[in-house]
Amino acid sequence: MSNDAIRLHAVTRRYGAGGMSVTALDQVSLAFPTGTFTAVMGPSGSGKSTLLQCAAGLDRPTSGTVTIGGTDLTKLSETKLTRLRRERIGFVFQAFNLLPSLTAEQNVALPLRLAGRRPAKARVREVLGQVGLGDRARHRPTEMSGGQQQRVALARALITHPEVLFGDEPTGALDSQTSREVLTLLRGMVDREGQTIIMVTHDPVAASYADRVVLLVDGRVNGELIGAGAEDIAARMTKLEASPC
Repeated sequence: MSNDAIRLHAVTRRYGAGGMSVTALDQVSLAFPTGTFTAVMGPSGSGKSTLLQCAAGLDRPTSGTVTIGGTDLTKLSETKLTRLRRERIGFVFQAFNLLPSLTAEQNVALPLRLAGRRPAKARVREVLGQVGLGDRARHRPTEMSGGQQQRVALARALITHPEVLFGDEPTGALDSQTSREVLTLLRGMVDREGQTIIMVTHDPVAASYADRVVLLVDGRVNGELIGAGAEDIAARMTKLEASPC
């Protein structure tokens, strides 16, 4: 059995047709080992968000395969794909996407309710405790800081015990101190609980919390950095952005 949570093999994603088509991903093959933290970086338009969307089953590749835990997403019907995303994948975005009329615990329980499952109060409190908000369960988003709201969004993503947690600029709307707190939380989930995390970011400091950084340029993998610090990541990004297309 492979120890990879997700594998992409020769994934290509084109938008449009004929002379108007744009290739967002071009023959991308990548493996994301279980229990690791990967950051995906690249210049604007490099294909980062498309990679995340294809890997997470939010978008279907034009060609190639995406496998999560042995399941080939490209062969699933829309219904089965929706169920897989709901049960096996977690998402955290730059926008917290919390419902303002619901309390923290109600927001966290929402994915289970949408799936027709009755959330156990103990599990809801457990994930809120995991993100350091055990005492804020009955607070609404307007009563919480941006960092606390992102922690609620993180707890909501974790409620289903996802095999993979995807982050799309999860600290992009936070100040530097709060960003560090959220990133430390993500790092701890990998180290202590074996969570697999894939995060798209433009921030070298955020990327430095990851085990490796995958670099994309023009829809293709342009190398990776292992255990790099923020300065080395920033220097590599500067080189990529300065290179002629």
